[in-house]
Amino acid sequence: MTPADLVLTPRGVRFMGRYIPCSIGKGGLTSEKREGDGATPRGVHRITGLLYRADRLLAPAPWAMAIGKDDLWSDAPDDPAYNTLVRAPYSPSHEHLRRADPLYDVILLTDWNWPDATPGGGSAIFLHQYRRKGYPTEGCIAFRRDHLLWIAAHAAPGTRVIVR
Repeated sequence: MTPADLVLTPRGVRFMGRYIPCSIGKGGLTSEKREGDGATPRGVHRITGLLYRADRLLAPAPWAMAIGKDDLWSDAPDDPAYNTLVRAPYSPSHEHLRRADPLYDVILLTDWNWPDATPGGGSAIFLHQYRRKGYPTEGCIAFRRDHLLWIAAHAAPGTRVIVR
């Protein structure tokens, strides 16, 4: 491990010499992730992308891509596009990336079950904003907005996210 790794610890995520409070999945940590279990998967994951709401904030890093009004994330295990960015109209099960609340104003994408997704192996492990301190996610890792923006500004594609 290096200081440039995002390491989940009991105190929060350790990154670049800081401990940053976070929330994890309501199902705790798991080594056997399944779609809909609400758990955060253990392992070494990598940051693969950075999305943001250009109508709400400036790009948090030069490599960030704006979320479009039709951007969705497929969580339909039986669909060939499972665990990928898709565009509306899209009839299989999905999540809207352009939400009314601020949770997805900034999203760091990870390589969990990607690019070759195992059907039912869990989709969309993002780093995103939390609702409030201590409020669990559906499996993602979530942060206070200012902390998330700091992480986004200092992480890069390939940054490791280590969940023990």
